Amino acid sequence: MRLPGSMGVGRQRARVLRVLLAVMLTGLAACDDKNNAYVAPPPPQVTVAKPARQAVTNYLEFNGNTRAVETVELRARVEGFLEQVNFDDGSIVRKGQLLFLIDPKPFEATVRQADAEVAQQRARLDRATIEFARFDRLSRQKAAADTDVLQWRVERDSAQAALAGAIAKLDQAKLDLGYTRIIAPFDGRIGRRLVDVGNLVGSGESTHLATLVRLNPIYAYFNLNELDLLKLGDKSATSIGSAATQSKGLISPSGAVAVALDMGLANQDGFPYRGQLDFADVGVDPASGTLLMRGTFPNADLRILPGLFVRIRAPIGQIANAIMVPERAIGTDQRGKYVYTVGVDNIVRQMQVKLGTLVDGHRVVLDGLKGDEWIVVSGLQRVRDGVPAQPQPEDADGSNGAATSSPAGGSQPAAAH
Repeated sequence: MRLPGSMGVGRQRARVLRVLLAVMLTGLAACDDKNNAYVAPPPPQVTVAKPARQAVTNYLEFNGNTRAVETVELRARVEGFLEQVNFDDGSIVRKGQLLFLIDPKPFEATVRQADAEVAQQRARLDRATIEFARFDRLSRQKAAADTDVLQWRVERDSAQAALAGAIAKLDQAKLDLGYTRIIAPFDGRIGRRLVDVGNLVGSGESTHLATLVRLNPIYAYFNLNELDLLKLGDKSATSIGSAATQSKGLISPSGAVAVALDMGLANQDGFPYRGQLDFADVGVDPASGTLLMRGTFPNADLRILPGLFVRIRAPIGQIANAIMVPERAIGTDQRGKYVYTVGVDNIVRQMQVKLGTLVDGHRVVLDGLKGDEWIVVSGLQRVRDGVPAQPQPEDADGSNGAATSSPAGGSQPAAAH
């Protein structure tokens, strides 16, 4: 049996325990909220460098396509059965090499027949000449009628005309006989044969037998747009557009200076091929707004084939103290090309730039930079315009490290804490 007083004490203790438990739970919850509070990440680290300065040659760059200097479709010019094919498909052939032979026997017979006709007409002319001379002499002696003289004069003249016609037929027969031999007009590479031995060719048409191209040198055609043409100015435009001399293809008003061109293939980084401009069209195409131009490039190893996509550049002047930034530091958006700079407050700024020539992995900046900015050269994907960053100046060897100066002005790059 419990006393009334003891029951009150128990209830009081239970109440105190509940209060203490609530206080403890509240404290634990507060500690947990504090531990889970959001902590902003540190600014991203980026590698920065000052733009380089150097004298460079400024170039205009173009895209173009290669074409053979000479291309000929070998065709049958006379009718006959194809008797020989004297090359392998795709092989190199030499000038004067016999490529195809059409059965010559019918044409040889025609030559002999025409030759006999010439002999016959020559004999006729000889007889008419002798008879005319005889009757002409007798007529002067009053021993022959004038009509006889006239008759043999006509016969002589007719024989002369007939002989000329026979000689022409003989010449044509010899030409046709020569056409049975299709020879290479120049050194080059021949494609596949389009007609096999035994087929009738030249029947009603000049049958296409194969195609031969000359690959050394090789042409590269490209287009200069109207704006670039106008930017070159009257002097440069005249220099590029002047007619080439026949001997060396020199392009200038005086014919004394060759416009050098560099060319690279699609799988090459640089421009290893050296050539020169040898043709500029007479006017700008109004449909495309471009001027067609052509360069000639040596191709002794025949590696460059017609129809290849090529990159071409032409020098247009010197820049004495060009601003150069690494190619990897350049980004592209809808507005064009840009670079990221980091100021003294370590805030990233996006700067739109106009670019020029690529030289050894660096681009010439024609507009948009002063040249004393810190450029983000690594870590572009981690920053954007207006955000803070932790800049790390690039060493001379291209790695990250300490530098003598930094965007924040100290000997070490400023770090955000």
